[in-house]
Amino acid sequence: MDMYQNILVVIDPTTDEQKALNRAIDLATRINIAAPDQQINITAFFSIFDFSYEMTTILSSGERDSMRQMVINEKQQWLDDIISVTNSPINITSKVVWHNRPFEAIIQQVIEHNFDLVVKGTHQHDKFKSVVFTPTDWHILRKCPCPVLLVKEHEWPLQGNILAALNVGSDEVEHLSLNKRITQQAKNIAQLITANVHLVNSYPGTPVNIAIEIPEFDASEYNSAMQTHHKEAMSKHANSFDIPLTNTYVEEGLPETVIEHAARKIDAELVILGTVGRTGISAALIGNTAEHVIDQLNCDVLALKPEGYISPMAE
Repeated sequence: MDMYQNILVVIDPTTDEQKALNRAIDLATRINIAAPDQQINITAFFSIFDFSYEMTTILSSGERDSMRQMVINEKQQWLDDIISVTNSPINITSKVVWHNRPFEAIIQQVIEHNFDLVVKGTHQHDKFKSVVFTPTDWHILRKCPCPVLLVKEHEWPLQGNILAALNVGSDEVEHLSLNKRITQQAKNIAQLITANVHLVNSYPGTPVNIAIEIPEFDASEYNSAMQTHHKEAMSKHANSFDIPLTNTYVEEGLPETVIEHAARKIDAELVILGTVGRTGISAALIGNTAEHVIDQLNCDVLALKPEGYISPMAE
């Protein structure tokens, strides 16, 4: 099984409760059981930066370096203590760096050390009971070359459900390749954690401007044709992966609405989706779609890039 061997866990320095680390250990342990010959490594990582140390002009650069190193050593010890408490059989190393942009520090680690998965916890806003995503989360989702697992507060029970969000209506090679990748990942993880795979696909309704501007345009016929096209594409895709059609959902609507509805319906513990690796305006729009989807979900999210994606930070 082609699974993760080199995992980077982004540590939250504001708490001792590290759900991302716990999830990574759980996943690595299951991979180890499934493939005992594979060496799984976890690196617990975070970047720290204190502007006040940079602004202390009365200190020499050597003294500033020394003070920075003291802060790093202190945090490293705190992190090592957290790791030791886990009593994990998995090989876990710690790393703390000084960097003023956390997402850049994380992606640099991925590029330099060939990590094949980044695991990061999300923050819950106590007042609204909703998850609050930071700019760091969005930057990682858009620019990290390897898969990113965002961990929420949902358990991974036996015989639970994994939802793979696809775009089966498109003939673009990038989308077709990503659909296969997402579905294969879903099957691999389902095998690891003894879960069931479900597939979901949304399709757009009749464009309002067309219905208004062209009186003879038949909206119901258009909708029916669109639905048939997507259902047939989904059926073909599901069959190629031996996934029962009863585990597929094809609905009209915005991706964030349709995916969230399906995830809630099956109480998914994990949603896997793709973030198409484009740049410029289209990347912002596609990125926003993924972000809206993730915002709506109350479970873990695994975001995958297309084959051959190159991070803008590696260029």
